[in-house]
Amino acid sequence: MANIKQTVKLGVFTLAIMNVTTVVSLRGLPAEAVYGMSSAFYYLFAATIFLIPTSLVAAELAAMFQDKQGGVFRWVGEAYGKKWGFLAIWVQWIESTIWYPTVLTFGAVSIAFIGMNDVHDMSLANNKYYTLVVVLIIYWLATFISMKGMSWVGKVAKVGGMVGTIIPAGLLIILGIIYLATGGHSNMDFHSSFFPDFTNFDNVVLAASIFLFYAGMEMGGIHVKDVENPSRNYPKAVFIGALITVVIFVLGTFALGVIIPAKGINLTQSLLVGFDNYFRYIHASWLSPIIAIALAFGVLAGVLTWVAGPSKGIFAVGKAGYMPPFFQKTNKLGVQKNILYVQGIAVTVLSLLFVVMPSVQSFYQILSQLTVILYLIMYMLMFSGAIALRYKMKKLNRPFRIGKSDNGLMWIIGGLGFCGSLLAFVLSFIPPSQISTGSNTVWFSVLIIGAVIVVIAPFVIYASKKPTWVDPNSNFEPFHWEEKPAVQPATATVSGGATASKTANSTATTASSSATASSATASPSATNAPTATPTDTPPKE
Repeated sequence: MANIKQTVKLGVFTLAIMNVTTVVSLRGLPAEAVYGMSSAFYYLFAATIFLIPTSLVAAELAAMFQDKQGGVFRWVGEAYGKKWGFLAIWVQWIESTIWYPTVLTFGAVSIAFIGMNDVHDMSLANNKYYTLVVVLIIYWLATFISMKGMSWVGKVAKVGGMVGTIIPAGLLIILGIIYLATGGHSNMDFHSSFFPDFTNFDNVVLAASIFLFYAGMEMGGIHVKDVENPSRNYPKAVFIGALITVVIFVLGTFALGVIIPAKGINLTQSLLVGFDNYFRYIHASWLSPIIAIALAFGVLAGVLTWVAGPSKGIFAVGKAGYMPPFFQKTNKLGVQKNILYVQGIAVTVLSLLFVVMPSVQSFYQILSQLTVILYLIMYMLMFSGAIALRYKMKKLNRPFRIGKSDNGLMWIIGGLGFCGSLLAFVLSFIPPSQISTGSNTVWFSVLIIGAVIVVIAPFVIYASKKPTWVDPNSNFEPFHWEEKPAVQPATATVSGGATASKTANSTATTASSSATASSATASPSATNAPTATPTDTPPKE
């Protein structure tokens, strides 16, 4: 009996929850809790001009190139050329590298609060040298585990996502409701204005980091073909997922604001302190170490997945000739070992900023801002590239399309995402007055010099690339302007009455699938790969 493989389609709610688990992280809640009621405005504002546009635009791009490798390298490269595509995937990889010390800082603080002595725990969490050691130990441990392959990491990540994020988020919200319902004193003024005081510029600066809360939704775009009737159901999943995400962020932030005074908010410690205060209120302080372990496990599981994940995208592009052979080396299991080592060295150097920054909190904030700046460069290229492709590849089949026939809705959605990203990009350079970041010279030096170096580096590498960099085993598909146009069979009469049949052969290329935060890759079959048409023009390099 022949085996019939049935494709299982994702339901709307299933995809919505997948998007939620991809995006939601509790470590950023304290940064918005200082805004009180107006924090809800920031969450809704960022969701409208960034979260939803990212989800929809990424879905269209992923569906367009579902049979081709490259992720954002492909998306931006098809619009602006390989050089700019390389910049997009480069900053996506680098920002994830910079992100590791910030998320591991939160993990180190969580581990510090496993003890039962509040004063000792808080003192340990504030110790820069303790945090530095824990960050480096955990990161390099995760790196060496990644070298052994990723076969079991997926299961750990799923469990970590539930235990370390979803369950604690629900618990935090429930605790806040119980606290208020039983007469607990609220440190948040629920009668304050929903709209921020825009005359105070400082109220906008720190909120720019909220865009990083929603980063990663482009990953959901790779599932657009797995949904029944994607043109109708995918947008539904996006809006449901966005609504759940916003609700978790808003209510979670309120729960922290209720139990901790705004002046006492600490970016790295307040989530643990908030849980501790709630547990003490319900006479269950013994739960504090348990939630600290759960949060730490969530961080570690996420980092273990991401250590090898984003590097796979730059690795695949590198094998196509965009990175020196050194970065293409793998171990016996096919893991990109040299890229992981270089990534680890970069994380180690960045972590040493603990020594020069005035506090763990200031280190956390400055690296978070640098991460936002670099990630937003990729998003601006993605949003503008999606609009450009409506004109450069207007005849390409789009299984999922924003708008039915014209480009008006794409201009609105893509333009909204681009303008929102540009606004957050500019604001991210300004030091927030609410947080002590030490010397402004150090702040601007790290952000400006760091961003400039990261942006210039891929252009230098691209200009230096050689034909010998191309791995002969690489099956990276050509860009649309490099493909030969399909020619219909035709019969041409030649001298002597002979005829010649002209046909065009198309070759299917196998593309490996890698669903990571940093790279959306293709499905195994490339038989539907788009071919160039007279209207598909190559971008100017």
